[in-house]
Amino acid sequence: MSRMATHLITGAGSGIGAAVARRLHARGDELILLARDAGRAKELASHYEGARTLVADLADPDRISKSLGMQPMPEHLDSLLHIAGILDLGPIAELRPKTWHQQLNANLISPAELTRLFLPHLRAARGQVVFVNSGAGLNAHAQWGAYAASKHGLKALADSLRHEEHGNGVRVTSVYPGRTASPMQAKVHSQEGKEYDASHWIDPESVATTILMAIDLPRDAEINDVTVRPGR
Repeated sequence: MSRMATHLITGAGSGIGAAVARRLHARGDELILLARDAGRAKELASHYEGARTLVADLADPDRISKSLGMQPMPEHLDSLLHIAGILDLGPIAELRPKTWHQQLNANLISPAELTRLFLPHLRAARGQVVFVNSGAGLNAHAQWGAYAASKHGLKALADSLRHEEHGNGVRVTSVYPGRTASPMQAKVHSQEGKEYDASHWIDPESVATTILMAIDLPRDAEINDVTVRPGR
């Protein structure tokens, strides 16, 4: 009997991450959910029976290695799904270093550090890394400078990793969703001073379908980049 597939997910608490976690859990795969603190870990575990949790704060990438070093780690990992992220809009003329650091830490440096730490487990399973990027990772617009910079960096991380790990059998996929109905999108609309209507934007389940398509693809092929845009 083949072993159960194991997936580590960041951002499983809401939006796209929650949709992916639900789908994988429903089909019987093993979940490892990353949480920022013990309270959040307990909350996530209560939603997904049998799921394991790991605690590490993406806001503080310098401490991730130490935090994970004190917790049981998986022997193998079929996928590492980087879905968590933060966003704060503002013109370049007004963005302070703190805002830059917050978005670069959570959206770029922490995914790089998690990837580094879990690469041995991914290599052992000939697994896959999925970076949920953003349309802002391809095109930057006014007010989106810091977030777009973090996501452009995430694209570079994914592209470099793909070349480096191809020989080890590790697949790397970047997914670039357009605006998706989620708490983050509600925050964006608030910062833009616009009314938010979730029905105007991509359902997180549609992005989840794209992610599952990428990780379920037979081993003779690999999806490098896929863009998902609102269909109405």
